[in-house]
Amino acid sequence: MAGLEEHAASCPYCGEPITLLLDMSQGSHDYVEDCQVCCRPINVSVTIDGDGSVSVTLQDENSAL
Repeated sequence: MAGLEEHAASCPYCGEPITLLLDMSQGSHDYVEDCQVCCRPINVSVTIDGDGSVSVTLQDENSAL
């Protein structure tokens, strides 16, 4: 589960496809990353289940994680 992993997603603001580079060594975590297209801040929530399944949720800055 350690290391970096790419994750394809869409920006919640502009809808454009973006690629996130997730640090899997941190386990489940939340952070803010700017969209590579429109530069607006995206709240990113990474959840790793006990079986190693990864779930990534993206929300705009006005939505609570």
